[in-house]
Amino acid sequence: MTMPHSLNGLYAITDARLQRPDQFTEHVGQAIDGGASLIQYRDKSADAAFRLKQANTLADLCRQRGVALIINDDVELAAECGAQGVHLGENDADPQTARQILGDNAIIGVSCYNRLPLALQAANQGADYIAFGRFFPSWTKPEAVQASLDLIRMARQQLSLPFAAIGGITARNAAPLLDAGVAMLAVVQGVFGAADIRQAAAAYAALFQKE
Repeated sequence: MTMPHSLNGLYAITDARLQRPDQFTEHVGQAIDGGASLIQYRDKSADAAFRLKQANTLADLCRQRGVALIINDDVELAAECGAQGVHLGENDADPQTARQILGDNAIIGVSCYNRLPLALQAANQGADYIAFGRFFPSWTKPEAVQASLDLIRMARQQLSLPFAAIGGITARNAAPLLDAGVAMLAVVQGVFGAADIRQAAAAYAALFQKE
C-alpha cells in the first residue's frame, strides 16, 4: 500500500494535561515547526463535541503543513475529522475494522506493548506500523509495561513494518532505540511538556537527520 506520509521521525502525541485549550493549536504548530513528522491527537475526556472541535482544527493544521494526523483510539473521530489514520490499543477496534471505516490509504497503528505475538497478529490484520513501549520511566503512563531493545531486534527479524517506540524517550536516551531499528520516536511529555516546544521537537528531529 502506498501512503502519502512517511512513517519515520518524531511522532508527537498531544496530552490535554500539558496545555490549556487556547494553547493547543499553537503548541502543535510549534512541534511541527521543530520537525515533528506525525501528530497524534490523544484526549481521553468524555466531551465528544470538544474532542471533535479540537480534532477538526488539528486536521486543518496538519493538512496545511503536510503532516500526518493520527487519532488515538477513536476510529469514528478519525473518520469525522478526516485524519490520515488511527492508533489502536489492545481494547480498541482491530485493524481490519478500522481499515473498512477509514479506507485503504489510512494509516493504522497498533500498540503492542512488550508482546511480539501481538505485533505479529497486528501485522497479519493489516497494521501499517507497530508501537512498542514503554522503554523508560514514563510521566504519561507510569504503570505501563516495560519493553526492551531485544524485543525490537526480534521483531525486526520477523516484521518489515515500521516500529514506533514510546515511553520516557528523550533526545539523550533515544539513540539505542534507533540503532535497534525503531523508525519513529513517539513522545508526549518530552515535546509538549517542554518550556520551548519547537526546540524540544528539533532535538528529536535532529536524531533522524544524523542517520
